[in-house]
Amino acid sequence: MNYKMVVFVLGRIFCIEAVLMLFPMLCAACYGEWYLLPAFLLPAVLLAVLGLAASLRTPKNTTIFARDGLAIVALVWVLMSAFGALPFVISGEIPSFVDAFFETVSGFTTTGSTILTDVEALSHGTLFWRSFAHWVGGMGVLVFAMAVLPMTDGRAMHLMRAEVPGPTVGKISSKLSDSAKILYAIYFAMTLAEVILLCAGGMPLFDSLIHSFGSAGTGGFSNKALSVGAYNNPYFEIVIGVFMLLFGINFNLYYFLLLRRFRDAFCSEEMLTYLGIVAFSTVTITLNILHLYDGVGTALRTAFFQVSSIITTTGYASADFNLWPTYSRTVICILTFIGACAGSTAGGLKISRIIIFFKAAKQDLNKMLHTHAVTTVRFEGKPLDEKVLRGVHNYFNIYMLLLAVSVLLISLDGFDLVTTFTSVVTCFNNVGPGLEVVGPMGSFAGFSAPAKLLLSFDMLAGRLELYPMLALFSPRLWRKRISSFKEARA
Repeated sequence: MNYKMVVFVLGRIFCIEAVLMLFPMLCAACYGEWYLLPAFLLPAVLLAVLGLAASLRTPKNTTIFARDGLAIVALVWVLMSAFGALPFVISGEIPSFVDAFFETVSGFTTTGSTILTDVEALSHGTLFWRSFAHWVGGMGVLVFAMAVLPMTDGRAMHLMRAEVPGPTVGKISSKLSDSAKILYAIYFAMTLAEVILLCAGGMPLFDSLIHSFGSAGTGGFSNKALSVGAYNNPYFEIVIGVFMLLFGINFNLYYFLLLRRFRDAFCSEEMLTYLGIVAFSTVTITLNILHLYDGVGTALRTAFFQVSSIITTTGYASADFNLWPTYSRTVICILTFIGACAGSTAGGLKISRIIIFFKAAKQDLNKMLHTHAVTTVRFEGKPLDEKVLRGVHNYFNIYMLLLAVSVLLISLDGFDLVTTFTSVVTCFNNVGPGLEVVGPMGSFAGFSAPAKLLLSFDMLAGRLELYPMLALFSPRLWRKRISSFKEARA
């Protein structure tokens, strides 16, 4: 365990978060909200002091091992959320630290679940901060750090592997720092394009930034109580709906487009399956809700927006799907689990895992029918080794176990079954809205403090692919770390 490197990376992240807090301060100043400046300035100064103290000297050994990566990623996201909650508490806009922590975790993990009952009462500075957290957390905090700071490449793949969603992680450049810069350049360009298109349609610049941050990070925080539906504007719905869909695609495919590798970009098995699920869900929901709307066009647009929002785990809403027929609500619930593509900013199980599940099941069935047959599971045209298959199955097993335990514990709060189940599912998969009390027009305000902390853990675990958060609670790992620390001192 390289303790010095763990502290060093944490220090770098603290410095970055201190700088990030300058943006909501600037926003608050633009709107004359001078009372907000201390709420961001004090945490920023604290972060800067801690960050500089921890990262002033680069360790001689910059190697990062697998368990170092797990520890760093988990600690970074927990501590960044804890410090990020302080502006809400200091400003008094969210007095409870537990509530503020839940809101900040929801922001950085791009979940979009909220404890706020009147979001429009918040100041511009705090609204900007909670949505800006989506944009930073969407691609990954440590990926962001690698893009803006000179980080070591000494086995830093463990950091990216622990943070980037999906069963496998690949580099698009020989150096991780270059890969991070390329990804964030694409990410920034797409975000800017959405801002421009929304502004061109008449949406105010502040609102355009808020909804673009939410679309890019697939987060879903809005500055309107009725979300995107508050504008009642088909153009806004189409633009945001399309961009949510685009941000749910593996960013490596966009890089292939830049390299003119069109076959690799357009023939991706995962992407085609993803678009197929979106098309099927949109058409069937449209037919199911047609009687609720004036025409086919309105029903189709509304269905597409909700499907795009849920499958990408964004969580924006242009309609209250809580009022839709059972079939449509069921499809929405299933999409909550599925999620979008690996290597995107979306949550959920990921399309790649779903494909692998089905192919592995088909392989097992063939083995039962043809005992001597030699079969191989192929994904994206390449054979998968047993390590990947085992990893996917293990992930699903742990996923279902944690989901079941969380539902059982949240049920102690006494809400109805649908609310209890969907609240856990939506947090675990980083979606945002659930059904009934936590529907698109509801909130998580009624849950107890312990329930909110558990749901915060679920959001972090879901965003970090389970293992980093679980590693923090492993007594065996901590005992090894303590013993190795003692040995190092001796």
